[in-house]
Amino acid sequence: MNSSKRLDSLNEALTKNFITFALGFIINCINGAFVFIYFKSQVFHRDPRYVLYIHLVINDMIMLTVSVALHIFTYTVPLSFAPCIDFLLLILVTTNKNSPLNLAGMAVERYIAVCRPLHHVQMCTVQRAYALIALIWGVSLIPALTDIMIVFATRSVDSRPVVCYPSYVYNTAHHKAQREVVQRQVLMFSFVFLTLIITYLKVLCAARTVSGSYRASARNARNTILLHGVQLFTCMLSFLSPFINIALVTTWPNDRTTILFITFLFTNVLPRLLSPLIYGVRDKKFNGHIRRLFCCRCCSTGENKVVEPRRRSKQVLR
Repeated sequence: MNSSKRLDSLNEALTKNFITFALGFIINCINGAFVFIYFKSQVFHRDPRYVLYIHLVINDMIMLTVSVALHIFTYTVPLSFAPCIDFLLLILVTTNKNSPLNLAGMAVERYIAVCRPLHHVQMCTVQRAYALIALIWGVSLIPALTDIMIVFATRSVDSRPVVCYPSYVYNTAHHKAQREVVQRQVLMFSFVFLTLIITYLKVLCAARTVSGSYRASARNARNTILLHGVQLFTCMLSFLSPFINIALVTTWPNDRTTILFITFLFTNVLPRLLSPLIYGVRDKKFNGHIRRLFCCRCCSTGENKVVEPRRRSKQVLR
């Protein structure tokens, strides 16, 4: 978040909050459209690929909503320590860790679909996709709960306003000595990065050895995994944003609030738009359902406009 200190003028604060809220609202509406299409069409519920995808979209929506809310609260409401660490920061940290782990699961699913097609039906089921989602939430939630317990055990809880940011909240002697938060993040991103590299190389080799329509499918899977790497890079930016802010603010100290605001948009808000673009726009099933949805609505509105003049003409003749 920007800061708990209100260093911006009223016009600057209103402008920044309006831009943040507008972008968050638009991105959530786009993501919400794909969630609506998923739950409306039963064909997606039987494919683990789309189950993992829609979980990533919903996770991004939750993370974006909490991020935007915290950004607005820093200008409007003095955040006290207890509710900040208990609810908002817990959700933000957990959902932020869910994204790269979900990307790793989706990459493995594409690898099995292309390189092990005969085993895909047995290995990648909807039940296992839900189990993987539960595992992802457990892996992300348990460390966050551990950090909160350490903070409560080592420091007295008061109602003083604080900056709702992990580096400010998790600043106990234990965290400073062990640096567990940084170590966990490095291990997690290393695991996801290696998973994406291995699956990409495997799918790339498979795409070169096959031919025909199967080769086109392998090429699409390869491009999808490559785009997952772009998503992983944006996830890394959110963890690297404190270091980016320090470097930029040190260079341009007079533009501190503007720098923090721009980095917040490019590392926390705009990357949430990548999920619908990667799958929703490129995927043929989602494209077809989106076109049917909008075509049906356009046709229904057109029919209503045609029926109403006919009814009026009949009433006039009578």
